[in-house]
Amino acid sequence: MRNPGPPDAPTHPAAPPPPGAPASRDAAPDAAWFDRLVRATPSPSLVVDPTRDRIVAANPAARALYGLGPLPAAFSALHPGRLPRLIVFVEEAQHRGRAWTRDLPARHASGRPLTLEYEAAPLDAPSGAPHVLFLAADLEERARRDLESDADTMLRRGLTEWRRMERFFRQMDDLNNLILSSAGDGIYGVDADGLTTFANPAAERMLGWSEADVIGRDMHGLIHHKHPDGSLYPAHECPIYNAFRHAKVNRVDDEIFWRKDGRPLRVEYTSTPMIDGDDVLGAVVVFRDITERKESERRLREALAENDRLKQRLEMENEYLLEEIREHRNHHEIIGASRPIAEVLRQVDLVAPTGANVLITGESGTGKELVAQAIHMDSPRAARPMIRVNCAAIPRELFESEFFGHARGAFTGALRDRVGRFELADGGTLFLDEVGEIPLELQGKLLRVLQDQRFERVGEDRTRATDVRIIAATNRDLAAEVARGRFREDLFFRLDVFPIALPPLRDRREDVPLLAEHFLTRCCRRLNLAKPALTRAHVAELSAYDWPGNARELENVVERAAILSQRGKLRFDLPRAVPEGPAPAPGAAPVETEERVRARERANIEAALKAAGGRVSGPGGAAELLGLKPTTLYSRIRRHGLDRGR
Repeated sequence: MRNPGPPDAPTHPAAPPPPGAPASRDAAPDAAWFDRLVRATPSPSLVVDPTRDRIVAANPAARALYGLGPLPAAFSALHPGRLPRLIVFVEEAQHRGRAWTRDLPARHASGRPLTLEYEAAPLDAPSGAPHVLFLAADLEERARRDLESDADTMLRRGLTEWRRMERFFRQMDDLNNLILSSAGDGIYGVDADGLTTFANPAAERMLGWSEADVIGRDMHGLIHHKHPDGSLYPAHECPIYNAFRHAKVNRVDDEIFWRKDGRPLRVEYTSTPMIDGDDVLGAVVVFRDITERKESERRLREALAENDRLKQRLEMENEYLLEEIREHRNHHEIIGASRPIAEVLRQVDLVAPTGANVLITGESGTGKELVAQAIHMDSPRAARPMIRVNCAAIPRELFESEFFGHARGAFTGALRDRVGRFELADGGTLFLDEVGEIPLELQGKLLRVLQDQRFERVGEDRTRATDVRIIAATNRDLAAEVARGRFREDLFFRLDVFPIALPPLRDRREDVPLLAEHFLTRCCRRLNLAKPALTRAHVAELSAYDWPGNARELENVVERAAILSQRGKLRFDLPRAVPEGPAPAPGAAPVETEERVRARERANIEAALKAAGGRVSGPGGAAELLGLKPTTLYSRIRRHGLDRGR
């Protein structure tokens, strides 16, 4: 209930005063005035205080209609579950000055439902407190009066009117029979003794019993007498009979009715009591054959169970296959099944558990960093980080700071303390990529740290201890560099404890298909592209190429082909080989001198720089054209003494 007020100032439900609270000083005169008012009306009348949700006056007709006890009483208690609608109706009456509704079902104090029509109007008490007057009309009573009036009219009109009404009732009966006959669900009725009163054609068809067979017979004993397992179904447990015994609707989702031929029929049904006033006359049962639906559900459950079983089996097979892949071709993304790769992986397995320093050699793009990562991840230091240092990318003047760190103010621009790579890698692994690029004058300081496991930050006197494992990588021949005086021999021996030489891709061509498929899958996933098919012709084309840039060049070629693929077809843009010198003998590999190899590499770099306008990195740069890392190309430019500007 809402507290009445002006239409443009909506109010909210007001809490009733606590038990025992004193009434206002005007409550008694108001109540007496309201009582005289409602007693003057013949129809059921109530005066309601909407602010407190209280009935303050009721005439004898209203008390009889609702079964009211002592007043005041809560008006909303007469309309359980209808408080929002009740509030709207009261506000409508207060706003318009009058309102009526048939949409407020009420309940007698005994629990019997009441079908009413309300008229309501605002009412001011002598004290000025706003109240609402309710006039109630019992629609069932009105209907009975209408019938009595019609009967009187028919008596007055004589036999003609009786015949008209007879025709009307006969038409209604025919219409009801037509509805029952047209219904697809089975429908039958039982009286208060459980005896069948009617059955529609759908019920006859589903149960095999004709209506004449079941009329007047115990329906439970006829079609509902035992459970699906054959055990007795006592009548006192039957939901159909309990519908009229307890005057409540019973719904059952899955049960058995027994056909005339003794076969079970799976059904869902609703048993609804037939009530006339206070009397329960029986029940109407509406049922549906769910045999096919339940069979479909059973097949679906079996299919889902089979899917779960197959899924579990597939997961187990995938796990096994993944384990096989890990054993045969995958050490942390090292892809390959060739004998040279198998030998590399065997060396990784041997050296990883030890703490020995490792020197990884091989051409650019052969995967030296992947091997270093595999050694680290299989070592006891795997829980700690592997810190990577690209020696070719560090300016000469910043080598010490990069390796050992510096103190604030150690040099111009040192605005704060900085932790070096040795300190970051403490307890883990330090990967020195392109180790051959370390300036000769700084190699001695690196050697001392490797020997003593101690260092000082630049600009600081404090000596710090470190525990790192060194994995170095280079595409240079360090032994030759030592012979030329470009690399310290003692540092070389310190690094070259366990050498691992990575074969170029041209020496393990059987790995090209595996690598190409791996790179294609990875780049399509990363670039959100539909994965095109890698055909045998593609494999043959890729395997025939020498891959001077090794796996990195292959990855770039595959990614470029995936981006340019049309309608799922790949096209690889590979450089065409230009034969130089005499053709090798059949079956023999071409042989070139070291000077010729270097001259060809220098010429190739010059051509790339010229095509890129002197740019090394970035889109369209020489490094991209050559399929190399920019840092690797910078190293080779310095090695060949090339002038990028020229």
